[in-house]
Amino acid sequence: MISGGRARFHLRVENIPDIMVGRAFPARRALAKRNSQKGEIVDRETFEKGMTIRRAVLGADYVDKAMASADDFNRPMQELTTQYCWGEIWGRPGLDRRTRSIINLAMISALNRPHELKIHVKGALTNGLTKDDIREVLLQVAIYCGVPAGVDSFRAAQEVFKELGV
Repeated sequence: MISGGRARFHLRVENIPDIMVGRAFPARRALAKRNSQKGEIVDRETFEKGMTIRRAVLGADYVDKAMASADDFNRPMQELTTQYCWGEIWGRPGLDRRTRSIINLAMISALNRPHELKIHVKGALTNGLTKDDIREVLLQVAIYCGVPAGVDSFRAAQEVFKELGV
């Protein structure tokens, strides 16, 4: 699709060259095998790996509640998040969980998503970040992404610290 003089590329399974199907793109292989049934998990092994990591970082109670409350409308989103965010990305060996938490705190703060930020502040604490570490991430966000994003992020983090007694 061409828009405003720039080509837009829509990422779809068929747009990923076959040469990239190897070990670098296991999701492509799984998507290629996808059953057309609505809501089916694409790769059960990666989903289960993601569920293990997600529960370890965010807490079993939170994840179990999210999965139990999933319905026909939002279940595919829960499955997508678990498989790709947690299984494919968080499950990669290139970065440890502490580093991934730092990156997530910065990105989610920049996007000004306080609900998700609160969940990831809890996860960051689980992954070994301290209150001081989190403050430094949020100060960096304030300068590079804007003070309003920083202020909202500090507010959300403070709510979590108060809730957890940190």
